[in-house]
Amino acid sequence: MGESHQRLTHRDYARLARLDGRALAAQCSVETFHASGPGGQGVNTADSAVRMRHVPTGIVVVSREQRSQLQNRQSCLRKIHAELKRRARPPTVRRTTKPTRASVRRRLEGKHARASVKRLRRRPGMDE
Repeated sequence: MGESHQRLTHRDYARLARLDGRALAAQCSVETFHASGPGGQGVNTADSAVRMRHVPTGIVVVSREQRSQLQNRQSCLRKIHAELKRRARPPTVRRTTKPTRASVRRRLEGKHARASVKRLRRRPGMDE
Protein backbone atom coordinates (compact mmCIF):
# COMPACT_ATOMS: atom_id res chain seq x y z
CA MET A 1 0.00 0.00 0.00
CA GLY A 2 2.90 2.38 0.64
CA GLU A 3 3.95 2.55 -3.02
CA SER A 4 4.99 5.99 -4.17
CA HIS A 5 3.98 6.98 -7.67
CA GLN A 6 5.97 9.44 -9.71
CA ARG A 7 4.31 12.79 -10.22
CA LEU A 8 1.96 12.58 -13.21
CA THR A 9 0.94 15.60 -15.26
CA HIS A 10 -2.49 16.28 -16.73
CA ARG A 11 -1.09 15.10 -20.08
CA ASP A 12 -0.23 11.70 -18.59
CA TYR A 13 -3.77 11.39 -17.21
CA ALA A 14 -5.21 12.43 -20.59
CA ARG A 15 -3.19 9.69 -22.31
CA LEU A 16 -4.46 7.12 -19.79
CA ALA A 17 -8.06 8.39 -20.13
CA ARG A 18 -7.97 7.61 -23.87
CA LEU A 19 -7.39 3.88 -23.21
CA ASP A 20 -10.27 1.53 -24.00
CA GLY A 21 -11.93 -0.56 -21.29
CA ARG A 22 -9.84 -3.70 -21.85
CA ALA A 23 -6.50 -1.86 -21.71
CA LEU A 24 -7.62 0.05 -18.61
CA ALA A 25 -8.74 -3.19 -16.93
CA ALA A 26 -5.38 -4.79 -17.72
CA GLN A 27 -3.65 -2.05 -15.71
CA CYS A 28 -5.82 -2.63 -12.64
CA SER A 29 -5.56 -4.99 -9.70
CA VAL A 30 -8.93 -6.32 -8.49
CA GLU A 31 -9.98 -7.41 -5.02
CA THR A 32 -13.41 -8.82 -4.21
CA PHE A 33 -15.06 -8.94 -0.79
CA HIS A 34 -18.41 -9.24 0.97
CA ALA A 35 -20.32 -5.99 0.75
CA SER A 36 -21.61 -4.53 4.00
CA GLY A 37 -24.96 -2.90 4.55
CA PRO A 38 -28.48 -3.88 3.50
CA GLY A 39 -29.07 -6.75 1.12
CA GLY A 40 -29.36 -9.79 3.34
CA GLN A 41 -28.50 -13.10 1.69
CA GLY A 42 -27.58 -11.44 -1.61
CA VAL A 43 -24.82 -9.53 0.16
CA ASN A 44 -23.64 -12.24 2.54
CA THR A 45 -23.34 -15.22 0.19
CA ALA A 46 -21.02 -13.91 -2.51
CA ASP A 47 -17.95 -11.71 -2.85
CA SER A 48 -19.84 -9.28 -5.05
CA ALA A 49 -18.23 -6.01 -3.89
CA VAL A 50 -15.16 -4.96 -5.90
CA ARG A 51 -12.17 -2.80 -4.97
CA MET A 52 -10.12 -1.84 -8.01
CA ARG A 53 -6.71 -0.15 -7.99
CA HIS A 54 -5.28 1.47 -11.12
CA VAL A 55 -1.64 0.52 -10.62
CA PRO A 56 0.09 3.25 -12.71
CA THR A 57 -1.70 6.09 -10.89
CA GLY A 58 -2.66 4.59 -7.54
CA ILE A 59 -6.35 5.51 -7.98
CA VAL A 60 -8.52 3.20 -5.84
CA VAL A 61 -12.29 2.87 -6.27
CA VAL A 62 -14.90 0.63 -4.69
CA SER A 63 -18.23 -0.50 -6.06
CA ARG A 64 -20.82 -2.43 -4.07
CA GLU A 65 -23.99 -1.03 -5.64
CA GLN A 66 -24.98 -4.16 -7.60
CA ARG A 67 -25.40 -7.76 -6.50
CA SER A 68 -23.42 -8.86 -9.55
CA GLN A 69 -19.63 -8.84 -9.29
CA LEU A 70 -19.35 -8.29 -13.05
CA GLN A 71 -21.53 -5.19 -12.90
CA ASN A 72 -19.52 -3.88 -9.95
CA ARG A 73 -16.27 -4.42 -11.93
CA GLN A 74 -17.72 -2.42 -14.82
CA SER A 75 -18.82 0.28 -12.40
CA CYS A 76 -15.27 0.46 -10.99
CA LEU A 77 -13.83 0.84 -14.48
CA ARG A 78 -16.28 3.68 -15.18
CA LYS A 79 -15.27 5.40 -11.92
CA ILE A 80 -11.54 5.07 -12.71
CA HIS A 81 -12.12 6.42 -16.22
CA ALA A 82 -14.09 9.37 -14.83
CA GLU A 83 -11.31 10.14 -12.34
CA LEU A 84 -8.67 9.96 -15.08
CA LYS A 85 -10.73 12.39 -17.19
CA ARG A 86 -11.10 14.73 -14.20
CA ARG A 87 -7.35 14.73 -13.58
CA ALA A 88 -6.66 15.19 -17.31
CA ARG A 89 -8.05 18.74 -17.28
CA PRO A 90 -5.19 21.23 -17.56
CA PRO A 91 -4.78 23.49 -14.53
CA THR A 92 -6.17 26.99 -14.86
CA VAL A 93 -3.52 29.60 -15.53
CA ARG A 94 -3.44 32.17 -12.76
CA ARG A 95 -2.28 35.69 -13.51
CA THR A 96 -1.22 38.16 -10.87
CA THR A 97 -3.31 41.31 -10.76
CA LYS A 98 -2.95 44.67 -9.07
CA PRO A 99 -5.45 45.72 -6.42
CA THR A 100 -8.10 48.12 -7.72
CA ARG A 101 -7.90 51.80 -6.80
CA ALA A 102 -11.12 51.46 -4.81
CA SER A 103 -9.75 48.55 -2.76
CA VAL A 104 -6.51 50.46 -2.04
CA ARG A 105 -8.57 53.50 -1.00
CA ARG A 106 -10.80 51.37 1.30
CA ARG A 107 -7.77 49.75 2.90
CA LEU A 108 -6.09 53.10 3.55
CA GLU A 109 -9.31 54.61 4.92
CA GLY A 110 -9.55 51.68 7.33
CA LYS A 111 -5.95 52.25 8.44
CA HIS A 112 -6.56 55.99 8.96
CA ALA A 113 -9.73 55.27 10.95
CA ARG A 114 -7.86 52.80 13.16
CA ALA A 115 -5.02 55.29 13.66
CA SER A 116 -7.46 58.00 14.74
CA VAL A 117 -9.08 55.61 17.26
CA LYS A 118 -5.64 54.89 18.74
CA ARG A 119 -4.77 58.58 18.70
CA LEU A 120 -7.91 59.34 20.75
CA ARG A 121 -6.82 56.82 23.40
CA ARG A 122 -3.67 58.79 24.24
CA ARG A 123 -3.46 61.15 27.15
CA PRO A 124 -4.00 64.80 26.26
CA GLY A 125 -0.75 66.65 25.61
CA MET A 126 1.19 63.58 24.42
CA ASP A 127 1.20 64.65 20.77
CA GLU A 128 4.29 64.18 18.69
